[in-house]
Amino acid sequence: MTDSNVDNIKSQMRKGVLEYCILSTLRGNDAYASALIGELKEAQMIVVEGTLYPLLTRLKNQGMLSYRWEESTQGPPRKYYSLTDKGREVLAEMDAAWKEVVDSVEYIKNKQL
Repeated sequence: MTDSNVDNIKSQMRKGVLEYCILSTLRGNDAYASALIGELKEAQMIVVEGTLYPLLTRLKNQGMLSYRWEESTQGPPRKYYSLTDKGREVLAEMDAAWKEVVDSVEYIKNKQL
């Protein structure tokens, strides 16, 4: 397998869990888009604004996120995103689904043939 194939697989895996990572990041604290990008990059979930903003809009339209505007001392007002009750419910379901996936993969990886 070439490096580009591995990179493509890694990219597809990241995209598959990006929504889960965003909701998880917002679990404890509200955040604005640039802060979310920083958190995701720190976790090596590389994401750009062109990917994040449409996803945040979709999550808001699905009722999982809400936002508020806050004045900033460092420029224009910032849009802070937070989880709604529905977002918390969906995140709890995602937590359970993620655990099932991880457990299944670990079982397969560790199974002796």
